[in-house]
Amino acid sequence: MGRVGLGLAVGCAAISCTIAGILVTKRIKNRRKWSRVVEILSEFEDGCSTSIARLRQVVDAMAVEMHAGLASDGGSKLKMLLTFVDRLPDGEEKGTYYALDLGGTNFRVLRIQLGGNRSVILKHEVERQPIPENLMMGTSEDLFDFIAMSLKHFVVKEEGSEQRPDRSRELGFTFSFPVRQVSVSSGFLIKWTKGFAIEDAVGKDVAQCLEEAMTRRGLDMRVAALVNDTVGTLALGHYHDEDTVAAVIIGTGTNACYVERTDAIIKCQGLLTNSGGMVVNMEWGNFWSSHLPRTSYDVDLDDETANHNDQGFEKMISGMYLGDITRRVLYRIAQESDIFGDAAASLSAPFVLRTPLMAAMHEDDSPDLREVSRILQENLQMPEISLKARRLVVGVIDIVTRRAARLAAAGIVGILKKIGRDGSGGIGSGKTKGKIRRSVVAIEGGLYSGYSMFREYLNEAVVEILGDEVAESVVLRVSEDGSGIGAALLAATAAHSSDR
Repeated sequence: MGRVGLGLAVGCAAISCTIAGILVTKRIKNRRKWSRVVEILSEFEDGCSTSIARLRQVVDAMAVEMHAGLASDGGSKLKMLLTFVDRLPDGEEKGTYYALDLGGTNFRVLRIQLGGNRSVILKHEVERQPIPENLMMGTSEDLFDFIAMSLKHFVVKEEGSEQRPDRSRELGFTFSFPVRQVSVSSGFLIKWTKGFAIEDAVGKDVAQCLEEAMTRRGLDMRVAALVNDTVGTLALGHYHDEDTVAAVIIGTGTNACYVERTDAIIKCQGLLTNSGGMVVNMEWGNFWSSHLPRTSYDVDLDDETANHNDQGFEKMISGMYLGDITRRVLYRIAQESDIFGDAAASLSAPFVLRTPLMAAMHEDDSPDLREVSRILQENLQMPEISLKARRLVVGVIDIVTRRAARLAAAGIVGILKKIGRDGSGGIGSGKTKGKIRRSVVAIEGGLYSGYSMFREYLNEAVVEILGDEVAESVVLRVSEDGSGIGAALLAATAAHSSDR
């Protein structure tokens, strides 16, 4: 072999060795890269652990905090607010009733027609109106005048200008802002949330403000029931099924209410009622316990929110926050590896990953996860990533969703435990002649009704905590539009009770 041939051979061998070295180095780097990713994921999964033992600790903590919140104002993170709703719809209500649902930048007006004899709701109309932005910063008189005029237009459209002379119309008013309730039909505004800043309304009876505005607008109508959306959901659930004992909202935010025994309320607060129970608004989004599986990502999220150290339970289970917890985990992975390419910048913005997008990726059943790829590219401006990386994204989503759903399930069982419907015995043990009493929980909110994986995890956890025998007596039922229809039903109940 000549010198040229020998040189070529040696050169090729050197190139081959270099290529082999590069490939080995890449494999080592890839192994290290994925090793770090697996380490981050494993650490997060361990931190989110919701073993059955831990869930039962959360159940017990929820029941204890409910007792403490009832016993004294400020005795618990749970507000345990008395609603003065001591009668729920029983299906015998008749007539036409209205509801006004104000819970954000839009409000809705509803009208229902009831036939009694536990019939279905005969008729149901609804109209949505946006609140002009200037009224959210104006005066209480301007806001309620606008609402009253919109309500009047709706009434005239539905009924004409004629009004029955025998009595005024009854209105259910869903007002989903912090209120100190003093009766079933009145309550004083504690503070505005959700972008409202009408200072002169704070401390006023919101039902009275609305009634005065309706009078100014020539509308003969009285507020018969002032409630929040959770109580409305319970009312609608009870109208359809008298075994409904609790209601839970699991959507953008979360809350729960339930029917407490009169003797428990009398013992704790000395309040007398005319029936066997009263609805208590838990404000359970603020529940907290050392048994909740909190991670560094949850701590960071809480530190960066305006309501720092508040709504701890809500920040772990509601739609407002799940997407951002997921984003924070993915952002850390993007910072410590290159499996997402140059995606760190796009993942750095808080709340850029919304929970509906997270749910859509979780439920992508295509072999190549093409919906995951599309969502990441179109909504997060992430470059196309490998199938392995897309599976990792779904894995993170699954951990976040599973923890949230199972904690929500523990909260529900905590309510059942408090009222003796969990099969464990005690006061109101939930057993009648040896049989476990049937308990229905009405659930409203898109996170539960529209996110199938969340719903499956929650339902499975309830069975896991209670056991098969007791779980057979517990019904979790999707409720729709309880915040509006339920308020109208409570107005009907109040009117029906006064006619007796």
